[in-house]
Amino acid sequence: MNPRRIALAGVILGLCSLLSFGALAADAKVKKSATDIAIGKECVACHMDDNPGLVGEWKKSSHAKQNVDCYDCHKATEGTPGAYKHREYKGKPNFITTVVSPKVCATCHAKEVDQQQPSHHALGGQILASLDNIMGEVIGGPAAVTAGCLQCHGSKVALDANNRPTPQTWPNTGIGRINPDGSLGSCSACHSRHRFSAAQAREPDTCGKCHLGPDHPQKEIYEESKHGIAFAAHKEEMNLKSKKWVVGKDYTAAPTCATCHMSATERQEVTHDVGERISWTLRPAVSVKLNMVRTDDKKAYDLPASIALPQVGDTYKGAKVVEVVTWEKRRKAMQDVCTACHTKRQIEGHYKQFDDVVELYNDKFAKPIAAMMGELTAKGYLTSAPFDEKIEWTWWEIWHHEGRRARHGAAMMGPDYTWWNGIYQVAQRTYFEWIPQMREAVRKKDGNEAFADALLQKYFKPIEGHDWYFNGISKDAIEKVRQGYEDRYGKGALK
Repeated sequence: MNPRRIALAGVILGLCSLLSFGALAADAKVKKSATDIAIGKECVACHMDDNPGLVGEWKKSSHAKQNVDCYDCHKATEGTPGAYKHREYKGKPNFITTVVSPKVCATCHAKEVDQQQPSHHALGGQILASLDNIMGEVIGGPAAVTAGCLQCHGSKVALDANNRPTPQTWPNTGIGRINPDGSLGSCSACHSRHRFSAAQAREPDTCGKCHLGPDHPQKEIYEESKHGIAFAAHKEEMNLKSKKWVVGKDYTAAPTCATCHMSATERQEVTHDVGERISWTLRPAVSVKLNMVRTDDKKAYDLPASIALPQVGDTYKGAKVVEVVTWEKRRKAMQDVCTACHTKRQIEGHYKQFDDVVELYNDKFAKPIAAMMGELTAKGYLTSAPFDEKIEWTWWEIWHHEGRRARHGAAMMGPDYTWWNGIYQVAQRTYFEWIPQMREAVRKKDGNEAFADALLQKYFKPIEGHDWYFNGISKDAIEKVRQGYEDRYGKGALK
C-alpha cells in the first residue's frame, strides 16, 4: 500500500469506527474474531478508495447492518480451490477468494442454499452437455457462448496458475455456475452484489436478464399479461422491501415472477427451489408432467409422471428417498399462490386452458414430428449428427422457439405469444417448411416421395387437426366451426 493510501486508509478507518462500524456494533448479529474485524475494516478502507460505488452499495445492504463485511464472504484458507494470497496482515499472509459461492452463503443462509442447490437454477450449468451448447460452440463460436449463453446458465470457473479465475470464465454470475468448491450456482445472479437486495430479486426485470428472447420469452409474456400490466401500473404499491412479503397480505397489486415461483403465501414459506411449483416441463420437444423425488443427500430429481415413482424410504440414485412430491401436489402449491387474488373457478379455468394448449402442441405437432424424425434417421434419410441438415434446424425451431413460446404463453396468460408467436408459427413452419424439407430428404435418397407420404399417412392422417392439410378447408369444415360457435355463443355468433 503506498503512503497516500496508508494515510487515507487511516482517516477512513477512523471515520468508519466512529460512524459505520460504531452504528453496526449496536445491532451486530455476527460475532467475529478481533483479527477478522480488523481485516474487514482494512478491506472497506481500501475499496472505499478504489471502488467507492462497491462500498456504497454494501453500506446499504442488510449485510452491513448485521456486521458482515468483505472479509466475511471472501476470506479463504490456504490450499483450498480459488484461495490466493491477497496481502499480509501483521506479517502473516492473508488469503481470499474471488468467487463467493453458495457454500459460503450457506454459513448464514443454510436453508436457502439447501433449497437452491438441487433446483432448476443450480442445474442450469448442465447446458454444457446439451444441444444448445453444441450449437453455440460449433456453429456460433466459443466467444459468443462465453459472453452469451454462459452468462445466464453459468459455466465451470477455471483457475489460473495463481489460483484466480481465468478471464474466459470470470466474471460469471450464471445461475448454474460450477464453483471451484464444488457448489452450484451464484446467489448474486438474483441478489446482485454488493447490496444483495431481496427487493431487487423480486423485480421481474431481474428474472428478465435471462428469461427473455425467442426461446424463453417469459419476461415479454409477463409484460403482456394482466399480471405484468398491473405491476407496471401499481409498482409503488408492491411493498418490495417488506421482510415477509406475503402475497395478499403485504401486497395485492400484482404478482411478480418471484411471487408465483418462490415467495411466501399465508400457507407456504418462501422457497429457493424455483421449480418446486412447476407441474409441466415446457422446455423439451415434448412436454411432460413432472413428479419430484428428494433424497437424504440433499438432491432432487424430476421424474416424468408416466414412470413409476420410488417411495419414501426406497433407495434412489444411491441415496434414501425422503420425500415424493407428485405433479398434482406441485400444481396445488402454485394454485395456492393464485388463491390470494382469484377464485377456485377462475384458477381451474386457467389451468384447463393451459393444459389444452400444451396437449394440442404435444399431440398435433411435437409427438408425431419427433416420431417421424426418428424414423427418418433410423432409415438413413438423415444422419445422426445434429444440425447438418436443414430439416433439423426447422424441427429445432418448431419446438425450441415457437413451441416453447406457445406453451409459456398459455402458462402465463400471454395470448399473443400463445397464438401468433406460438401455435400459428408452429403450424406455419410445420406445413410450409418441415414437410417440404422432409419430402426433399426422402426424394434425395429414394428418387421419389413414397416414404414421406407413408410417414404423413401414419402420423398426421389420423389426427383430426391435420385433416385440412390432406383435404383442404372444405365448406363442411367451415360449417363445423360455425356450428361450434353457435352452440357456445348463440345463433349468428360467427359472421
